[in-house]
Amino acid sequence: KMTREVYIAVVGPSAGTPAELAIGEAVGRGVAEAGGVLVCGGMGGVMESAAGGCADAGGRSVGILPGDSRLDANPYLTVAVATGMGEARNAIVVRTADVVIAVRGEFGTLSEIALALKMGKPVVGIGTWEFGKEGEKGVDQIAAVLEGLNPLRVVHVVFVLDFADQLLQQILEGDDSAQGTV
Repeated sequence: KMTREVYIAVVGPSAGTPAELAIGEAVGRGVAEAGGVLVCGGMGGVMESAAGGCADAGGRSVGILPGDSRLDANPYLTVAVATGMGEARNAIVVRTADVVIAVRGEFGTLSEIALALKMGKPVVGIGTWEFGKEGEKGVDQIAAVLEGLNPLRVVHVVFVLDFADQLLQQILEGDDSAQGTV
């Protein structure tokens, strides 16, 4: 029987900075603690740190891999899916999710944001690309897009996302005391 958990994609750079990795880990932990299923590209960087945070909190994660082998997956995934599709797998990552959380990122992350918006999926951005069509807001900053979760869990996820956003701002402002733990 299929479950009704919320599937939350976490997307971001494949070779993240320490700050981006800390944010990815915090978001992954928040997804797990909220009872969501984390979906990611299954490789390194923010994908791996988010899957690691999710695993540490006892959560489940699905990695949609670009290559032909599940053996290329990061070690924290619950399920690894080898697609052999390269970057085209970004469409599957986004299609699988109910919500997309973008942590910083480069052009691969931009493609996932664009695909999510085209598919009508809500996107939450943490220090990432901001754009919308003809003045419409495209990427929400920690908005109430997790409505499928229990209200107490939504509060927790929003708290984690807000924490991650504050951590990012401290790091960008050069605050060396910024810590990457919740």
